Amino acid sequence: MPPLPRTRAEAVASDTEQTGDPTSGTGVVTGTPGDVVTDGAAGAEIDKAAILAVAPEILADSLSEYVRGWWQRIRGGESGALPIVAGLVLIVIIFQGENSHFLGPGNLVNLLVQAAFFILLGLAEIFALLLAEIDLSVGFVAAVGGAITAGLVASPYDWPWWAAVIMGLLATAVIGALQGTLITRLRLPSFVVTLGGLLGWAGFLIFIFDLDKGSVGGVISISTNSVLYDLVNDNMSVLAGWIMLIALVILFAVVSVTGVRRRRATGLSAPPLSITVLTIVVTAAAGVVLVIVCNLNRGVTVPLRGVPYVVPFELVIIVAWSWLLAKTRTGRYIYAIGASPEAARRAGINVAWIRTLAFTLSGLTAGLAGLVYESRLGSISVGFDGGTYVLYGVAAAVIGGTSLLGGRGKPIHALLGGLVIAAVYNGLALLGISTAGTEMATALVLLAAVTVDSLLRRKSSSPR
Repeated sequence: MPPLPRTRAEAVASDTEQTGDPTSGTGVVTGTPGDVVTDGAAGAEIDKAAILAVAPEILADSLSEYVRGWWQRIRGGESGALPIVAGLVLIVIIFQGENSHFLGPGNLVNLLVQAAFFILLGLAEIFALLLAEIDLSVGFVAAVGGAITAGLVASPYDWPWWAAVIMGLLATAVIGALQGTLITRLRLPSFVVTLGGLLGWAGFLIFIFDLDKGSVGGVISISTNSVLYDLVNDNMSVLAGWIMLIALVILFAVVSVTGVRRRRATGLSAPPLSITVLTIVVTAAAGVVLVIVCNLNRGVTVPLRGVPYVVPFELVIIVAWSWLLAKTRTGRYIYAIGASPEAARRAGINVAWIRTLAFTLSGLTAGLAGLVYESRLGSISVGFDGGTYVLYGVAAAVIGGTSLLGGRGKPIHALLGGLVIAAVYNGLALLGISTAGTEMATALVLLAAVTVDSLLRRKSSSPR
C-alpha cells in the first residue's frame, strides 16, 4: 500500500527529525545526560508544531492549521503587529467614548490626511533602522526637497510640476546617497553623520529661501490650481474611488494567486487556497470600508465626498517599498546586513553598496514626505521644524513595530505607527488638550510600544 502524502510541515519536519539507531525505527533523541528522550512520533509532532509556527502562511495545509500555527507564534512572543493593532483599536474606543465625532466621516478622513506625513517619514526612517542605523536628517531633507519643488513651480521659474517634483526628489536622493557614502566609506557613525545633516540641511534650507526670488516673508506658496496642491486637498470622484478599489483588488488577487501557483510549479511550499482567498477577502473588505467612509458627505456648507488623492499615493509607496524589501535581492540583503553585517559580508554581499543604497532610499522617501507636507499646507516656510518631525518619523516606525536593533521591520509598520500618532493628535485636539499634553501623550505611547516590543522579544528568545 503506498504511503499517505505528508503535509508541508511534516515534510519539512522529516528533514530535521532527530534520530537514534536508523534500524530501530524508534527515532530516539540522543545527547548528553539530562536531555529529554522522546519517541519518534512525539518528536515528529513537536517538530511539526515548531516548524509550522515559524511560517504558518506558507507551511499550513488548511485554514485551521494556519490558525493553530499563528496562535503558536503569538504564545511564543512573535505577535507581529497584533499589539499595535490592538492599541490602535483601544485608542479609537477611548476617543470615541469621549467625543462622538471622532469616528465621524469628516474626522476619519482628516485623520488619514494628517497621518500621511508621519507615515512617509516613518517609512524613510525604516530603511536606516533595518540596518541598525538611524537617520536624524530626514526631517530637514524632506523640507529641502519640498522647498526646491515649490520654488521651481512658483514664479519666476514656473517649471512644470512634474519636472519640479523630479528635481526635488533627485536632490533628496543625492543627499541620502552622500550621507550613506560618508557612513559606509569613511566608517563614520550614522548618528553623527545624520546629526550633522540635521544641522547642515537646516542651514541649507535657509540658503534656499534667501536665494529664491519668489519667497515672501520666508514662505514659498503653491498655487491652489497646481497639481501639487491637489495631492492632499482634492478628492477623487465617488465613481473613481470604486473603480480604483475594484482594479486594485483584482490586481492583488491576480498577483497573489499567480505567486502561489509559481511557488508550487517550482516545488516550493505555498499557502493553501483558503488562506489566499481569505487574505484577498479581508483586503477587499478593508478597501470597501475605506471607500465608503471617504464617499460619505463630510462637507458643512457644500457637499464634500471622495477619497483624497494622498491616500492611494501613500498606499502605492508602501506597496512598492514592501515589494522591494520582501521580493527582491536588495531587500533581503538589507535585512541580512541589519541582522549581522559580518555574516552578510562573509556571504558575499557588498555591504557598503547596500547600506549606501538604503540611505539613498531613505532620502528619496523623505522627499516624498516633503511633497505631502507642502501640499497639505499649500506652502513651505523657512520655519519648518525638521528637528521635531524626524523624531515623529522614528516614533512612527518604532511604534509600528520596527526594531531599533536592526533586521526586523516592514513598511506596514510605518503605516500603523503613523496612524497611531495621528489618532492621538487628532483625538486630543478634539478634547481640547494643549500641545504640552499631546506631546506627553505621544511620548507615553512610544514608551509603551517599545516596552511591549522588548517584553515580547525577551519572551520569544527565552528557552521553552
